[in-house]
Amino acid sequence: AEQGLPEAQFNLGVCFSFGEGVVQNKAEAAKWFRAAAEQGLARAQLKLGVCFVNGEGVSADTAEAAKWFRMAAEQGHAEAQFKLGVCLFCGEGVEENKVEAVTWFRAAAQLGWPDAQFMLGFCLAEGEGVAENKAEAAEWFRDAAKQGHSEAQFSLGVCLDKGEGVAKDKAEAAKWFRTAAEQGHNEAQFSLGISFFHDEGVREDRSEPAKWFRPAAEQGDAKSQFYLGVCFAAGAGVEQNKEDAVSWFRKAAEQG
Repeated sequence: AEQGLPEAQFNLGVCFSFGEGVVQNKAEAAKWFRAAAEQGLARAQLKLGVCFVNGEGVSADTAEAAKWFRMAAEQGHAEAQFKLGVCLFCGEGVEENKVEAVTWFRAAAQLGWPDAQFMLGFCLAEGEGVAENKAEAAEWFRDAAKQGHSEAQFSLGVCLDKGEGVAKDKAEAAKWFRTAAEQGHNEAQFSLGISFFHDEGVREDRSEPAKWFRPAAEQGDAKSQFYLGVCFAAGAGVEQNKEDAVSWFRKAAEQG
């Protein structure tokens, strides 16, 4: 690294960042990431940008972060393209420009980066920075969902549940809600609970609604708290317990 080899500089930065073989030192890590980044190593440019976002080893500076993300993005680094897109979408470190953000999301999405596929789907679904196109949105949600992206799995489930951009299919919607729910996605847990509550796209199972409402309720989801209260009040899938029902109703009510 001291001879100026960028790959060695990058690897030394990683060692200092994680304390692998050396005492962890975020400032020293950032120094070596910068050395490699200034020689044009895209991975190091990304890492240095992340350091500036998080204030790790350097003072937090969103403008510097965006600068280094752009350098890596222009070399075709998918994660950097996504992160630059986020900066542009949110106006962090750069002037907000949702049209350009979509350009970078699309570039990273086409390289298979799941976060970018999801964000491109979101932009297309909402008409943010691009003309609304719910069919294309659903395609990108599906690509990200297949890679295990829980937010995309939930969003694809919503598309299928409502028939937005795809043919309505309650059974497939429930499948994607379950996949996201099993990763702890609280909105998906609620939606899967509702699927079982109304017997939509799933086999009837009285124990399942409460099973999925509970984890979402415990994460603070007001709708799930209300429906879990209903389950306790009626003894649906759980032992009837009026006190527990009131407790969950209260929690939901306190959220307005």
